[in-house]
This record gives sequence, C-alpha cells and structure tokens, in this order.
Amino acid sequence: MDQAADDWVPHSAHWGAFSARWNGATLDVTPYAGDPAPSPLLQNFSNAMRHKARILRPMVRKAWLDRRARSERTFDQKFVACPWDEVLDLLAGELSRIKTEHGGAAVYGGSYGWSSAGRFHHAQSQVHRFLNMAFGGYVRSVNSYSAGASAVILPHIMGGYEAISRHNVTWDQVAEHSDTVLAFGGMAVKNSDVASGGVSRHIERAAMQRAARRGAIFYNVAPLRDDMPEEAGGRWVPIKVGTDVALMLALAHTLLVENLWDSGFVARYCTGFEIFERYLLGRDDSIPKDAAWAANVVGLPATAIVDLARRLPRGRTLITVSHSLQRAQYGEQPVWMGAVLAAMLGQIGLPGGGYHYALGALGHTGRRPNAVPIPTLPQGKNGVADFIPVGRVADMLLHPGERFDYNGRAMRYPDIKLVYWAGGNPFHHHQDINRLRRAFNVPQTIVVHESAWTPMAKFADIVLPATMTLERDDIGAAATDPRLVAMRKAVDPIGEARDDFDIFADLSRRLGVEQAFTEGRSSRQWLTHLYEPTRRALLDAGWDAPDFEAFWRRGELELPSAPDDGGFLSAFRNDPVGKKLPTPSGKIEIYSKAIAGFGYDDCPPHPAWLPSTEPPDVRHPLTLIANQPATRLHSQLDFGAYSQSKKIAGREPVRLHPADASRRGIKNGDIVRLFNDRGACLAAATLSHDVMQGVVQLSTGAWYDPEVGAADRPLCVHGNPNVLTRDIGTSRLAQGCCGQVTVVECEKYQGTLPPIRAFDPPEQA
Repeated sequence: MDQAADDWVPHSAHWGAFSARWNGATLDVTPYAGDPAPSPLLQNFSNAMRHKARILRPMVRKAWLDRRARSERTFDQKFVACPWDEVLDLLAGELSRIKTEHGGAAVYGGSYGWSSAGRFHHAQSQVHRFLNMAFGGYVRSVNSYSAGASAVILPHIMGGYEAISRHNVTWDQVAEHSDTVLAFGGMAVKNSDVASGGVSRHIERAAMQRAARRGAIFYNVAPLRDDMPEEAGGRWVPIKVGTDVALMLALAHTLLVENLWDSGFVARYCTGFEIFERYLLGRDDSIPKDAAWAANVVGLPATAIVDLARRLPRGRTLITVSHSLQRAQYGEQPVWMGAVLAAMLGQIGLPGGGYHYALGALGHTGRRPNAVPIPTLPQGKNGVADFIPVGRVADMLLHPGERFDYNGRAMRYPDIKLVYWAGGNPFHHHQDINRLRRAFNVPQTIVVHESAWTPMAKFADIVLPATMTLERDDIGAAATDPRLVAMRKAVDPIGEARDDFDIFADLSRRLGVEQAFTEGRSSRQWLTHLYEPTRRALLDAGWDAPDFEAFWRRGELELPSAPDDGGFLSAFRNDPVGKKLPTPSGKIEIYSKAIAGFGYDDCPPHPAWLPSTEPPDVRHPLTLIANQPATRLHSQLDFGAYSQSKKIAGREPVRLHPADASRRGIKNGDIVRLFNDRGACLAAATLSHDVMQGVVQLSTGAWYDPEVGAADRPLCVHGNPNVLTRDIGTSRLAQGCCGQVTVVECEKYQGTLPPIRAFDPPEQA
C-alpha cells in the first residue's frame, strides 16, 4: 500500500527545490518558497510516480535467457519476469563469468549521471563504485555530451573547464558592471533552469533585467530569437548556423585594423598573438578575415559587423559562448576564438567583463561556489586504465581494437563484452540512433537499472526496476547552490522497485565484496556519514552546524558562499607572475605549441574558420537545430504531465519559419517528416518567426519510438532528432559530440499516422 503522507515533505530535483505530497493517485508539487522563478518542469512529477511506463518487476530478455545464439536485440523484444533472488543470482553468475574470462577492461560502465539530484542515490556514483569494487575497475568515459569539446580545449588555452564555467563572472557582476554582453549561442533560461544536484533559486532572469534597466545591451547571436529571455531586452543577431567563428574573426579584424584592441593586455597576459595576427590579416592565405569576407559567410551586412565591433571597447564588455556552439563539427574553434576576442578587448578578470564559457548554459554557472564541501559518495579506485570520450561509445562497440586520437594521445578502443548502465538513456543523448542500435548489438550482455521503460531499458538483456527519488530518502546539494535539502521520501516504491544501493549491495554479497561496497552501512547510515564533512566544515568556520538528525527534521540547511572574487582569471589579472594560468606558458594561449605538436588537420594551433563538411544542399536544404528541450531535462520524464502538455497529437513539436513552411505546403499543427540519409522522424509543425529562414528546430528528448516492422532505418514516429544527427567527433583533439546541428529536408506527412508506443511496456513472454 502506498504511503499516506499527511504533511508536505521537502525534496529536490535538477530543476529546483520543492515540497511534495502524495494524494493517493498523483503527486502534489509546490516549488520552494524562496525561488523567484521556479521551473515548470517540476510538474512532470505529478503523474510520473504511477505511470504505465514504470518498471514493476525484474525482467530478462527471453532470447538472452534462452541463450539463443546471438539473437539480435530489437525494440519489440519479449521479456520474462523473474523474482529478485533469481535474477540477482543469474546476474552475479554472468558478472563472474565476464570477470574470469575477460576482466574489467571488457566492462563498460555507462551512466550519464542525471537520474538523481541526491548525493547518495546518485546512479552514476553507485554503478561506478560497484564496478570498482566488484571488478577492480571498468572502462569509463570522460567529458560530456554537453561540453565534450570545451572541456578539452579550455585547459590548453586558459584553464580548467569547471573553473571557467563555475567560478568566474557571476550574475551579480553582470547586473552591476556589464555594459555589453555579446552572447554567442544566446542565454536560454530553459537551460539554466537545470543544474546537477539541484538549484533552489533561479536568478538569471532577474539579473539580466537589472542589467538591462541599468543600460546594458545584450546581443543574442543565434539563429533562434528566443535563445535569450525577454527580460534582457536583447538585440537579435541572426547568423547562419555554425558561422560564429567567422563573425568573431571579423570582429577581431576590425578591432585590430582600427586600433581598438588592448595591445598592452595581449602583450602581458597572452602568448602567440603574432602568429594568429598573420592569419587574421590573411598574410599567408591572402584572405583577410575582415567584415566584407565574413558578411557572405554569416549572412550579416559588413556594416553591421563593423558597428558591432566598434561598440565592444566601450565600457565593460563580456563575451560568452554557449554549449551549443561546440556541440558541432570543429566545436573547439568557437570556444577558443571567443577567448581570443575577449583577450583583445583586455577585460578578462574584471567584474562583469572578459570571457565566460557557458554562462546561462546550466543553473550552476554565474553563481558563487559554496565555501564548504557538499556530500559526495566515494567511488573507489578504478584499476582499469582504458577510457573513451563519452561521445565515442558507438565507435568503441563497433570497432574494438581500432586506433583513435584524443588530446595528443594515440589510443585503441577496448573490446567490450558487457555494458552496465544505470541512470541514463543513450537512445536520447547519442547521435545517429540507427548506428547506435547496431553498436549495442555487439556486447554479449547489457544490464540496466531503470525506473521506467526507456528505449535503453527495452533494448537491454537484464532490466532491474529502480526507485525514483521521491520513493527514497537522500540529500540534495550542488557545489554552487547555498542550500542543502533533506530529500524525504514521499511515496512507497512502485511494484518491486528497489534502490540502486540495495541492488548493488545484494550483488556485492553474491560476488564476495559486500563489505567493500557497503562498508557495513545502511542507506540511512550512509546519509549520516556523507553529511558529516559538510557539518564539520560549517562548525570549523563558525556557521550553523546541526547534527544530521536536527538537519533532517529541519528539512534544509543554508550553506555559506565563497567570496565573489572572479576566480583564477581575476587573480591572474592582478598578478600574472605569481598567479600564472595552468597552461604551458602560464598565459592565455592564442597559439598553442602543444596543439601544433599534435599535428591534427582538423584542429589548427590557433583558432580558425573551418566550415562544416556537411553544409545544406539541394537534397537537404534545411539546417536542423537539435537543442535542449524546455519541457523536461534531456529525455527525463518525457511521459510527465508538463512534457506531454506541450506535445501536439502526442508528438514532439518542430519549429520552422512560415516562409519555409509555405514553400512545402505545411500548416500549423501538421505532422511532418524530417529526413536525411541517416534516418527520419515525425514531428508536429509549429510556425514561428523566432526561427531564421532555412532553420528548423526540434528539441532532443522525445523517447525513441521506431515504427513497427521497419527494417534498417525505421521511422521514429515520436520525434527524436538523433535519428538524423551525425555520430562523428568534433575533431581528433576532443572527440566531442556533434549533436547540435545537421541538415535535413521536411515534408508534410501523407498517409495513416503510426501509433505512438514510446511509453508502453514491452511484451512479456
């Protein structure tokens, strides 16, 4: 019987702190009272707890259970329900076999970490801890789909990704000091609605509004007008998709030839400008990267480019680059060129000025870090050296032993026999899903912990039902949010669902490593244990430091913030000798000798304009933007009430300009087919002048739903754009994902619409 909750209980999610109450059928949700702009995504919880998509019992793929010779996995395969003891015995035996025959280097621990805001029941931490204890290690992934290119290029040119994105210019500084904010890729607040670990106060809209009222000008350099909120009063600079580097170069050229740049700053704080200057002026290729050259590339008048360049040195100017720019081929270049443009303006390290990567891309950014540590589950030591960039999982599975380049290293893909996945849906975040489907047919066994029948769960061999956050106790915290939240259980687990920790504890006992995994602690004892370092740091600093039981009764605890000091870039500006940057030269590297030594033809040693190798053409004249949705986090809770309320006839909406729609006979609400040589999907047309002509925008996250009976490239009837996107690395340097943009054609769908089965449980044998 479900727990009857008379009182509201505190809780936290990636998109906000809130209180919840189970009313017997659905969940009542109230945002945290101190949040000035709570996210509507919280309403996805209301119907999620007892949705038909929830997994009720442990399940095993029938063909795998029958041990049929390499039976191909499909999305309509049959499953057999098994008792917990039976399935855990079966899984323990399979894990022992893999370990004996192949070792930890044959296991890929796949988890993307977004399944829980809680610090203990964090699926990624739990599965990695288990694999380290049970196998002595596993093949891991590095970087992320969101920042695969930037996380690699930033340390070469300026410093660590985390330090630049999370301890740099703050929203308070923007509100008080910034006169011009040039935002490449915009600042969409749907992105800053979310933060790993949670966010208790959404401050972005108010900060931009304060700055705008003071007279600051925000420039939204993006193909989508609404990639900046109305509160900013932004000026839309619509440029062709993927041409940001060309515009940055032209702005830099104007600053240089009109002597509007800060040559003193560049000389003191940077290295390699003289080599980049030759490229900028076209001394070697006879192509000056001036406004006239850029006009044809980006689709803006040359005069507009020059006027924009002349504004930048006036007052305090901040250059920002969003995640979207580097989620494309050669994605390292806009990140690098944005930093160079900011360096030429000479304001790096000043309050509200200089350079910020990913400001507004997540709720973590633009905030002061906490002055005390937050609870974190230790994952143990990984004894396996092999790893891959996270976006190269299909390459790894399809090409074991094949050589690949990464950040100056020549590496080889490991030979994976078992994939263990907890807390993620790669059939959402990976590109070219038809290729990914072939890749996931290579491993001998796929194990998934999941709360609902995601596409990854339907494609697995062993599926273990996991609880959702509201069905367990945990601690919610983020390193840049000043509030610790007691995430109290609001409702009993559905069916036979269990916490990941309890599943791994039982498996560990069967494998003889229970003590190493649990350390003799129950879940409640772990919460107390993980809370203690935070309490001790608060106590040492003279702050309120209640014991765990007092914190749990209180429901929340305020955490102190570190000073708003601008981080390491401000320290470097004030003392470039004593506070050198963590780069080979100790300075901002406009030209990188290290990257030059790698010899990569797709990543030059200074920022450069490299046009996409897949531009629009006659067959595929439209550019598709596959961005973060506004109705959910990635694909999480796509079956939730808020996500479903924004679909049209049950399908994901795709936006296109009225002129593009008219040429194709498409009207508002029509179901359309988007296609290219990789695949096709259906979506519901929404006409909008906020989208540039020649561009269509279809957000990611609609659960992949292949048409029944189709062959190698089935139609996704629900609207997942990753059936269309390219599965290639950004370059040999970073090997990041290129999932943001691709080229397509769009047509009105003719014929009987196929049913949507995305949220239906699979057939039981």
